[in-house]
Amino acid sequence: MSATSSGPLEGVRVVDLSTVIMGPYASHILADLGADVIKVETPEGDPYRNYKPQRSKGMNGAVLNLHRNKRSVLLNIKEEGGRQALDAIIRTADVVMHNLRPKVITKLGYAYERVREIKPDIVYCGAYGFGAAGVYRDKPAYDDMIQAGSGIAALYEEIHGTPQYVPSVIYDKLSGQTMAYAILAALVKAARTGQGTEIEVPMFETAVEFNLVEHMSGSAFVPPLGPMGASRVLTARRKPYKTKDGHVCILPYSDKNWLDFFEFAGLDACRKDPRFTTLAARAEHADSLYGHVETAAAMRTTAEWVDFGDRANVPCMAVVRLDELADDPHIQSIGMFEQVEHPTEGRYVSIRPPTTFSGHAFRIRHHAPRLGQDTAEVLREANLPPEQVAALVALAVQRPESDYEA
Repeated sequence: MSATSSGPLEGVRVVDLSTVIMGPYASHILADLGADVIKVETPEGDPYRNYKPQRSKGMNGAVLNLHRNKRSVLLNIKEEGGRQALDAIIRTADVVMHNLRPKVITKLGYAYERVREIKPDIVYCGAYGFGAAGVYRDKPAYDDMIQAGSGIAALYEEIHGTPQYVPSVIYDKLSGQTMAYAILAALVKAARTGQGTEIEVPMFETAVEFNLVEHMSGSAFVPPLGPMGASRVLTARRKPYKTKDGHVCILPYSDKNWLDFFEFAGLDACRKDPRFTTLAARAEHADSLYGHVETAAAMRTTAEWVDFGDRANVPCMAVVRLDELADDPHIQSIGMFEQVEHPTEGRYVSIRPPTTFSGHAFRIRHHAPRLGQDTAEVLREANLPPEQVAALVALAVQRPESDYEA
């Protein structure tokens, strides 16, 4: 694949006022696709910069990957000079995005109505905990809250007897992906019509819609044809199965998959059992079916199961720890992990994006910036007078305390 540009979004400029994970994950996607992402940070910086370990202040491992291909501008937009500078940057932009609550972004002076006055065709994306039309609109929101309120934590109670959180900030990242594709759709509209768009991406509603894809089930009908919940995924026996030497996912799906599995496992009686002969019957009797899988899994090694799956085209995967991913043969063959040199932080592991585009080879155009590293450069591009640039850079270096509310 020959590279002809930095990515399909080359020439698109994004002003990112967001912090932590949700918004920055969205702008991470856009930046890796070639957009010029300008991360505007408060004097104390994005709070996520504070997580440890780190070699120097504000530069932990997550920041190194999450903020690559972005530029950092430090502005105190509670001061007139900072607001003037941000206004000038917005005039050069195609997209403005943030994840502040409506009352906070309005107080700062960067609600959609005012940003549209600065740049009429702007694509404006606000990510919130809850939609502005609902009664929760002013509540703060974090991933654990959304897991609790959107139903996914309670699914664990049906299986294990107690609610649990998914051990990942799943809805921060899902909402970030939703922000990214919504922004891309609005950019297409802007290219076709010249019109800007205001986008609202609420975490709560995003999570609810995501959860109910399969779990709406019989309750989608009026009156309901059955309870809410997908029976196949709500059995305690749907889990990685213990083998002789580890754990494995064994997931026969088609009729042929199951016949091959039953033969390999020596479960001849199951081949003709009416509970297991069709997809609908297997879903209805998933608990019993997976009980047979669990018993059979323990009879062989993980490697034996994976070898069988590969030979018979039966979905099967060994359980791998996070610290083993770099050694996965597929991950190695596609070069997903690469050791690169950061100009100030030294050697680190870069994870390339999962998508590929013909004519565009992924590359790191900018390593993750230190706080405010690109302030002068971006302000000059916004055509601010040299004396104003110097004054704002001097203020940035002082880094006064801030009382911004997330």
